[in-house]
Amino acid sequence: MPIEVRRFGVGHRRPEGPPGTTGIEGQVIETSPSGVIAELAFGRNARITPHSNPNASWFIVIEGGGWVGVGDDRTRVQAGEAVAWPADVVHAAWTEGTHMRAIVVEFPPPMLALPVIEGEALELEPGTRPATRGEGRLAPPSRPAPDAAPPDGVEGEPR
Repeated sequence: MPIEVRRFGVGHRRPEGPPGTTGIEGQVIETSPSGVIAELAFGRNARITPHSNPNASWFIVIEGGGWVGVGDDRTRVQAGEAVAWPADVVHAAWTEGTHMRAIVVEFPPPMLALPVIEGEALELEPGTRPATRGEGRLAPPSRPAPDAAPPDGVEGEPR
């Protein structure tokens, strides 16, 4: 299976952000029935107008900082912090004199309405399936690509 790469960030954003925004550039990274992932770049004095959304979301700050509001609460946020935006609750984000970059991850209602209790039967809407805990395993050791430079004697470090 080929590796799928999605580009975002500088040079890949739409100059106009989502509807209801000012001073924001954005790029959708993924959209599917399972949800939406987007990058938002806030300039100085940028804002997402207060609004509600039927999807629950996470607003994940990856650079800079600013402010968020959820319902009647307001708080400052900075890189390395994530804020839950519950479904159907008014929320907003803005900057004053700083820049901020964030990843927004939205989950549609049918996926959230499912209880996550082991052994309990679930009634699903047509076309949906419950999220299950993934069972992973380590991949076998890989061989270097034919055109890769040989190591220089330091374990795991290229020349």
